[in-house]
Formats: sequence, C-alpha cells, structure tokens
Amino acid sequence: MKEIVTIQLGGFANFVGSHFWNFQDELLGLAEDPHADPVYKNKSLDMDVFYRAGETQQGILTYTPRLVSIDYQGSLGSLSSCGSLYNEVQSDSPHVVTWSGSVSRQASEPRTKNLFLQSLYEEQETPSVLGNGIKKKNDDCRSEIEDKDIVESLENSVQFWTDFSKVHYHPRSLYELNGLWVDAQEFDNYGIGRDVFSDGLRGEEMNEQLRFFVEECDHIQGIQVIVDDSGGFSSLASDFLENIADDYTNTPVLLYSARGPGSYMKNTSQKESISRALHDAISFSRLSAFCNLIVPIGLPFLSQSKVSNFLRIEDSKPYHCSAVYAAALHSMSLPFRMEQLGPNEILDVSGVVDFNGVIQMLAGQARQNMVATLDVAMPAPPLTGEQKKQSLQESLHSLTPEVAEDVEDMYAVEHLTIHGALRSGTNRATISEVQDSVYAAAQNSLTLPRFSHLSVAQCPLPIPLPFPSIMGNLVGQHGEILGSPVSGSRRGSLDVHSIPMAARLRSSNAILPFIEKRSVNLHRFGINRGARGSELLRSWGFGKDDLEDMGEGYSKMIKTLDPHSLVSSDSE
Repeated sequence: MKEIVTIQLGGFANFVGSHFWNFQDELLGLAEDPHADPVYKNKSLDMDVFYRAGETQQGILTYTPRLVSIDYQGSLGSLSSCGSLYNEVQSDSPHVVTWSGSVSRQASEPRTKNLFLQSLYEEQETPSVLGNGIKKKNDDCRSEIEDKDIVESLENSVQFWTDFSKVHYHPRSLYELNGLWVDAQEFDNYGIGRDVFSDGLRGEEMNEQLRFFVEECDHIQGIQVIVDDSGGFSSLASDFLENIADDYTNTPVLLYSARGPGSYMKNTSQKESISRALHDAISFSRLSAFCNLIVPIGLPFLSQSKVSNFLRIEDSKPYHCSAVYAAALHSMSLPFRMEQLGPNEILDVSGVVDFNGVIQMLAGQARQNMVATLDVAMPAPPLTGEQKKQSLQESLHSLTPEVAEDVEDMYAVEHLTIHGALRSGTNRATISEVQDSVYAAAQNSLTLPRFSHLSVAQCPLPIPLPFPSIMGNLVGQHGEILGSPVSGSRRGSLDVHSIPMAARLRSSNAILPFIEKRSVNLHRFGINRGARGSELLRSWGFGKDDLEDMGEGYSKMIKTLDPHSLVSSDSE
C-alpha cells in the first residue's frame, strides 16, 4: 500500500479540507450501505491510501484521516482538540504548592453545536447509522423536515470549518497554535508569521504530529499540503515545509496554495498595497522552494467565473467557495488510490498513476516547470445528447487566478481526471466511452499538449448532507444538465445526490502572468534602487542577498516557460 499524508494550514485551507474529507466519508458510508448505488462499491479505489485504522483505549476500532490540521487557537469551534473518538477525561489540575497568593480561574463557555452537529452525534447513537457515522437517507417525513432545517441552518450559521465536518479525527490530527486566536486581525502578511514556527515548542510539536502519521506508513506516496497563503500562515508553512524537506528528503510534496474570498479585499492605502504585493511575491517564492509541485488556487470572484456556469455561489462565504476547490482536489486525488484489478474484474478505473508519477509528468519533463494550474468542470457535461454544448476538455475552466486564457503552448503537459461521466441524461458512460470521447476531441483540436495523461473512474462525486446549496437550477439529481430549469434558484444535497466531474492539472505558459506579476513587484518594491518596500522586507527578515536569490528564481521560472523573455534579475 502507498499512503498519502495530508497537511492543512490556515483557515481557508481547513475549510477546503473539511469538504474534502466529507467527500471521502460519504464514499465510505455509501460503500457500506446495501441500498446505495452499486457504483460506490468500487473495489478499485483503495481508501487506505488516505485513511488509517486504529483503536481507542476502550477497544473501539477507528478509521481516521492521515491528517495534520493546523489553525488558530479557538478555530475548532465546538470540536475538542482531542477529536470526538479519543476523548479523555482530564483530571483536575494539581494544587499549586509553591504559590502562597490567591489563584483565580477563568473559563469560557464551550461553544454549542449547531443543528447539523447535534443531529450527527445523535445519529451515531441510533441503529439508523451506517458503519462510518453516515446518516441513512429515508423517506420518513419528519427526517426530511429535519434535513431541510439542517441545510438551512448551515447556509446561515457556518463560522468554523468544523461546523460542517462529518468526519472523526485522530487527536494527533488537530493542532491549535497556542496564543494565536481566531479573531487575530493583523495576521495578514508574511512577516507577521515569521517567528510562529520557531516560537516555543510549536515547530517541534508540529513535526511530532506529522511524524506520527508518516512513520506508521508502510510505503508513503507523498505529502499533500493545502496552505492558506493569504497571510501569516504562508510563513509558518514555508518553515514547516523546509523542515519536511530536510527530514523526508525522498518524499514528494504536492502543494495547493489556496486563497479565500476575503483575501481579495481592496487595499485602503498605498502602504497596504505595497505590503500585499510583496507578501504575494515572497509567499510564492518561499513556498515553491520547498515542494515538488505547487498549484495556486483561489479566484477573486468565483461566482463570476466560467467555473460557475452551473453554480450559484456567494463569494463572501468561505463555506461556498471552499466546496468547489475541495471537489477539484478530490477529483485530482482519485488516481493516487486507484488499483488495476485482474483481467476477470469489471473495468471501473483506468489510467492508474501514483503521486510521484503525476509530479514527474508536470514538473519533471524537459521544461522542468514546477508550477501547475488547476482546471475543473463542475458538473462535467454529458458525452452525447441534446445537452452537450462542448467537449469535456472545452468545459474545463481555471481555478488558478491571474492566468492567460486560450494560450497555445506546444510544450504543455497535462493530467486529466474524469469520474462519474454521463453518456446522456442520467445514463453513465463506460470507461471506454469516456476515453473515446476525450481522444476524439483531442484529434479535432488545433492545439494539442506535448503530453497528456488521462485517468477515468466510474464513481461520481457524492454530495454529502452538509454540502452547501450551490448547484444551479439546471443541475439534476445525478448531476445531469437539464433542458429547462427547475423551481428554485439554488439546489443542495437534498436535490442533487451526485455529480460527474472533470479536473485537470496543467503545466503550461498560461501561468506566466501569475509569475511575472510577482517577479515585477518583487523588483519594483523590494530590489530596485530606492524600492519603497525594502525597509518592510528587512523587518520581515529578508536581506539583499535573499531578495536577489528570489529574483533569480523568478527569472528562471519565466525563462523556462518563455525562452524569449527579456525578464532578468535587475529588470523593472
């Protein structure tokens, strides 16, 4: 078995991760449900890649994610940092014998569970719960009303990523940064998080959390990292990743740098604008230095993008936006746990490839580019029929910000994953039909990538109960594109039970504008003579040599993607 360990750092990263693990939990529950669609009983998907089996002190068997989640103190909402499976009764603190003065004790009231969490914990105590704590869907009227109340409650009350999490976590998974509270307003730039990792025992504790999961792996595929890089967590992540690079030299790292909707607020002053530009330049340079492949994700206005053609998203809600990014990450992770079965088995997956294989495809070709874009079709269009407006490839749109559209790059390399595709209506396509459709579209395309790898699975994306109501009124129960809209503008988990998905990691010069913007800002505000941000960068701990090394790194990236570029280390 080849395991993957996941790290989530920062608020928005944990929102994305919460949805990601909900998808996995839903798959596990549906696989055990005798009444569920047989497509979910997929022997070719090995969930042990992301999960570990364990046992509590009471002898209860557990199955929890191989995950290290790092966030502010107080970011877990009503969830204990011990998780919900391994709760230990803490004894009262021993009496203070060396202090003769008075002792005062302050305690805050525990946060109350929302309607969803209340129902989740109640269901776990009843026979109607399936093996992994999944609520069984039934036609009972009272239960239906309760589900509607739950969905409405989540739409209006989500504050923390734990508010909509349906997953049990191991106590080693949850790490709160002691002293950094969730309402910290100034934790918004690279410099402010510079000493967080090295302060006290934080760095050692984070390393221990990770080591627990890595060392129990038989043969680790790699480490999947999701970082909220919009503020101080970027600095914390780069320090953590530097340690990981030293401790696990041969373990590949795939990094998603994620931006939430709140990170794109307009700057109120020139000083703030310069600080934000330098943060972006430093953050990308440092994070990319300690991973094998970096994928920036997070659009300023997801609701206005082409990705949302069939979605109804409120950009102000991280609960909404993170669900889309999590769905894309789920799709890209499917090939890492695919197993090719014997010749007598029904073919329900194709294009098996491991973690390092995808990284080598995208970052190890002749171009040696280690930055990729992420594109998604949500839901993916049918292969045939009246509702087919474009091919699967044409329906893919970028979740990576500041990229060039419709560029021609004869050296592009891509990895495409399609799962749960529909032939027409609600009829599922076979593996060979998807392959034939993709290859036919490629033959008719005027711009072919240098190399393209295709992974296909029949299992669609399951929609769990706490998934937000972001589907438009042209999306049917199984993710089919309807010919005419149904009533209501938004549809959620009670209306849509699954959707077909297509997602693509692509290494191409479409990422050039993203990189060039950061390179130009680093030189303009940090390196050039009289740069207005040089003092700020010194306060962040960066000297002239550090900045020039970053500038050279950007120049190499740009020249790799565009050999005719005139960008150099001393450019304006």
